[in-house]
Amino acid sequence: MEKDVLILAIESSCDETAAAVVRNGREVLSNVISSQIALHTLYGGVVPEIASRKHIEKINQVIQEALDEAGVTLQDLDAIGVTYGPGLVGALLVGVAEAKAIAYAAGLPLVGVHHIEGHVSANYIENKELEPPFLCLIVSGGHTHLVLVKEYGVYEIIGRTHDDAAGEAYDKVARAIGLGYPGGPKIDKLSKEGNPKAIAFPRAQIEGAPFDFSFSGVKSAVLNYLNGCAMKNEEINRADVAASFQQAVVDVLVEKTIAAAKEYKMERIAIAGGVASNSALRAAMEAACAKHNLQFYHPSPGLCTDNAAMIGAAAYYEYQKGVRSGLDLNAVPNLKIGER
Repeated sequence: MEKDVLILAIESSCDETAAAVVRNGREVLSNVISSQIALHTLYGGVVPEIASRKHIEKINQVIQEALDEAGVTLQDLDAIGVTYGPGLVGALLVGVAEAKAIAYAAGLPLVGVHHIEGHVSANYIENKELEPPFLCLIVSGGHTHLVLVKEYGVYEIIGRTHDDAAGEAYDKVARAIGLGYPGGPKIDKLSKEGNPKAIAFPRAQIEGAPFDFSFSGVKSAVLNYLNGCAMKNEEINRADVAASFQQAVVDVLVEKTIAAAKEYKMERIAIAGGVASNSALRAAMEAACAKHNLQFYHPSPGLCTDNAAMIGAAAYYEYQKGVRSGLDLNAVPNLKIGER
């Protein structure tokens, strides 16, 4: 019987300070998150300098809590996994420096993890039967990708956004209609009170790139609609605006994902990233997959947003492949998926 592999994972790429202990890539023994949302809400978005300082304050406490909750010590671990990109450079540096210090002090291997590969790997935690190959739609504040997951840690990007990521568009529209930060959950909630067919917002198609995305047009259309109403002194139904905007985004995400699955003959579809917790997207993707006889996988909402358990899952498969990072590991804020 193979020995269990225990990994302490650290995530600090944006405004969540997180640590987790993961066994064999799929069993989460602890998953501790210290969120900064309340702090950054005061400023209407993430302030990088404040995020970095808060990570420094919280990281030792969060790691100790993760170890205690899992009932393990550093001596029980097999490796340290850490997000080293993409993300905010100052925030990433806090986690990377901490991981390197622990790895050096405890004599443990260090495994640098791509943040987005972590989001993909969140699907392995609750879907024990899911194995590559499959198609994954990655939707977050910074990324909108369609990715073929060919093997553990082996990815091919077949679609990407040309401008705003879906989550970024959500945040900008939320700010425009006075919902504030964070935009995604607030638009999702308000949309339930609105009519998704009330306003005809555009669905962008990219000529020659059928699986690529563009969300700046729909964002601009919402802003133009709001400005037009203001100029004409017309009352704005915020719920209808939110619902119609969300429907436009969801329609494009689902349509392109299903088309890509057919094109590449993929029978399994997964979603990942913060926007993957959106209730309208999950419902629409589930219905579309059922209609086309495709298997649909998704993490629970708590594993869609930034967390360290997903980093531990990704780190396990890298560790099993023999990937090791040196103590010269650095933060790479613009790291591309599949790069090392």
